[in-house]
Amino acid sequence: MKNRSTLNMDYTLLSILILLGLISILTLYIIEPTLPPKYDGSHFWLRQGMWYIAGGGIITAVMLIDYDRFHQITWILYGLGMLSLLMLFAGFPPGIVHEANGAVSWFKFPLIGTIQPGEFMKVILVLTLAHVIVRHNRKHIDKTMKNDLLLLFKIVGLSAPPTLLIAVQPDLGGLLVLGAITAGMILISGIQWRILFAIMFMVLGVGLLGFAAWHFFPDAVSVFLDKSGFDHVASRFTGWLNPNKNPDDSYQLIKAMLAIGSGQLFGKGVSDMQVEVPERHTDMIFTAVAEQFGFIGSSVVVILFFLLIYRLIHIAVQSNDSYGSYLVTGIVGMFAYQIFQNIGMSIQLLPITGLPLPFLSYGGSSTLTYMLAIGIVLNVHSRTKEYMFGEARWND
Repeated sequence: MKNRSTLNMDYTLLSILILLGLISILTLYIIEPTLPPKYDGSHFWLRQGMWYIAGGGIITAVMLIDYDRFHQITWILYGLGMLSLLMLFAGFPPGIVHEANGAVSWFKFPLIGTIQPGEFMKVILVLTLAHVIVRHNRKHIDKTMKNDLLLLFKIVGLSAPPTLLIAVQPDLGGLLVLGAITAGMILISGIQWRILFAIMFMVLGVGLLGFAAWHFFPDAVSVFLDKSGFDHVASRFTGWLNPNKNPDDSYQLIKAMLAIGSGQLFGKGVSDMQVEVPERHTDMIFTAVAEQFGFIGSSVVVILFFLLIYRLIHIAVQSNDSYGSYLVTGIVGMFAYQIFQNIGMSIQLLPITGLPLPFLSYGGSSTLTYMLAIGIVLNVHSRTKEYMFGEARWND
């Protein structure tokens, strides 16, 4: 075995991160003059740069701790994450809980600005589920139906409380990301495939029933969603299916499609943006890249994201410790879903949800969360041991 006295830094992953950061800051700088007057003087590009610097500090701090130590603080982090979500639910403390676009998802502090606990809960959930899966598999070596169902109960039981608290904010995007993380962790947890197939068929059945209800009883479904606080889901769904027939519900989608289509192959050029897209500096930042730099520029961004996911998967596979592999795999699920959903909703492949594009969209909480996740991945990679002879050994 080769011992390393220094950390094994993944410069490929760091290079991808730096390139995405530069694209984000440049795009925010270019589009700032085109944003609505309410954003005058916001200097999103400068603030995004500051978030990246702070994120670099987080990566450095995470790298100094052996990731195996996360076992010791998992329940503390989970408790703090749940407490912050409960405080939002209770509206406490008054004056700090912040509401925007009908969602109560933020704390607003002087000088610091808004902090979204739901973003940090994504990484906390990954840490928690990885911890539980490893501990369970070490304790229950025999793969029986009873043990697998017990593990499934633990995963769902720990994922459900934060997911429900984020759902009632309401934050559909955050809910779906936590669902994607949970699904990914279940798939790689070692649970028997017959159980997984049964879950998949159940989920598919529920989805088909929901679609049938929407098709045959649209008014009843709309009333139900309205009473549950997810009335915006119905409008976004109808706007996605029939944008021309529902122009009010599909306004953002139509503008996004016009912006992307007008970029054509090579784009209009820097600062030449003629289509006004709502929330362009956050959820719709991909439309700014497509309009200015066309299909070529958009492809570069997509390729960078592909390389990012590929590198994360490679690190997960190369790790000779099951806990490290679970951590990175959970983070892969988080990034892969958000990237697919954000770009997909911009090109009408998927309905619009309030999800930022990782590393490109402006946002303090989201950027710090992504940097924290990358710090964990780099930590796992730096402490992965290489074996000169034989296969890597998993520490189960």
